Amino acid sequence: MSNLKHLKKILGASAIVALASQINIGILDTDFRVSAGIIFFVLFLFQYKDLKPVLMGLISGIAVYLLRLIICLAGKGNLSEVIFSYQLEILFYTFYGVIYSLLTRRSNRDNLNQLVFILIASDLCANLIEIFVRIMVGDSHFHREIIITLLLVAIVRSVIVWFLLSWLRYYRMLLMKEDHEKRYTKLLWLTAQLKSEMYWMEKNMVNIERIMSNSYELFEKIGLKEDENSWADRAVTIAKDVHEIKKEYELAIRGIKELTENKLQDEGMNFKDIITILDETMKREIRHLGKNIELLFEVGENFYTSKHYYLMSVFRNLIINAIDAISDSGKVAKISFIHKTEKEQHVFIISDTGCGIDEEDLKHIFSPGFSTKINYSTGQINRGLGLSVVQEMVERHFEGRITVNSVKGKGTTFCVYIPRNSVEVNFSEHIYH
Repeated sequence: MSNLKHLKKILGASAIVALASQINIGILDTDFRVSAGIIFFVLFLFQYKDLKPVLMGLISGIAVYLLRLIICLAGKGNLSEVIFSYQLEILFYTFYGVIYSLLTRRSNRDNLNQLVFILIASDLCANLIEIFVRIMVGDSHFHREIIITLLLVAIVRSVIVWFLLSWLRYYRMLLMKEDHEKRYTKLLWLTAQLKSEMYWMEKNMVNIERIMSNSYELFEKIGLKEDENSWADRAVTIAKDVHEIKKEYELAIRGIKELTENKLQDEGMNFKDIITILDETMKREIRHLGKNIELLFEVGENFYTSKHYYLMSVFRNLIINAIDAISDSGKVAKISFIHKTEKEQHVFIISDTGCGIDEEDLKHIFSPGFSTKINYSTGQINRGLGLSVVQEMVERHFEGRITVNSVKGKGTTFCVYIPRNSVEVNFSEHIYH
């Protein structure tokens, strides 16, 4: 299914490139005309990182060739005179893809200033190869001026691409800024309302302490068999107090659920945006703790999800577990997040080079209340929700599964498997960039 989607994307992009190739702009006073096809070709490669430049170049070249033949036939032109000339379009786009792929393999494609030089080199070299073949096979003649013309063509087209990509990046930044402002406003509103719910929960902590004290006092009296006539009343009072606290907690939980699930519910988020937020917040957390940890993210296919809060919560807690598993030894440790797709499911792999988990503890790692990270001097447990809650989220909200593999002293790896249809929003329902 994913391969079919990928093929449709390539064919659709190639069709647009072919249509754009019919737009020609004259350069200076030469007969050479600049086609807009290669401009759209590069825009698609930059927009969709999963497109293979060589394959995209080959299919785009074929699409341009076929479209030009169709136009020639429709215009009742002499097909025999142009069939060979048009074939060389395939050569140009294919070699452009090859050169582009080689030059971007060891460079940062997101650096637009660096990319423009790669585009100029790809454009010029691909055109020179096409000209060389025309001279070798056809009856074309070489002119010195053609090199200068091709260089100008390469510069003009590459600069046009640079301007378009810069504008797209700026436009996305504006949209992202607007989206962040909306989310920040919602967050402030949510925090303000949660404060009132937290007040009641904090207030009940005092009541819980009182009930615990009364319960222990009753336990002692029963053990010493003192004041037996008051046992029943004391027990009833404790039960009433527990019931009152339960009612208040139910109201607080209901209020929190309404706030987080209804009033301020977002439509969804791109997976890559989720990773961007995780990357920023987790690195900030690492710096705050003063740990020497290298956090790496490797993201595969992008998708849009309406379950972004649950997804972020799962990843955040697994990464926090990994951070807690790494000591303050000063040595460089590593946490890696790898995302890939396998058939009809997403696979998320979170690995660390921390202390690892004992084989005996692995049997209970997803048990409620279990933790391998307890500070015995303070009684404080790690800051995560607990792996039992993470497992419940994965299984209940995503119909997926989570596995763990660990070697004591070497590190731990969690693998989360989530079906595509459980996490993705259909492309026709929401178009993402």
